[in-house]
Amino acid sequence: MTTWQLQEAKQRFSEVVRRAHDEGPQIVTRHGEDVAVVLDMAEYRQLKGKEPDFKDFLLSAPDWDDDIEFPRSRDLPREVDLGW
Repeated sequence: MTTWQLQEAKQRFSEVVRRAHDEGPQIVTRHGEDVAVVLDMAEYRQLKGKEPDFKDFLLSAPDWDDDIEFPRSRDLPREVDLGW
């Protein structure tokens, strides 16, 4: 992995991106500390994994068919003084 100082990475951004694609992750430092990594998109997608679409998200919800009872109070509504 190549390490770039932030100022140099800004000046040579096209090269940083090209190297990320060709050689792998590129580390960017600021004041000697690692602050960012530039990755090739394919590597980023692999690390991120597949995101479920909205339909898959809804279908993955627990099955609540008659397994759980949610008790409700059958009392009449109470009187509330609204100060009118």
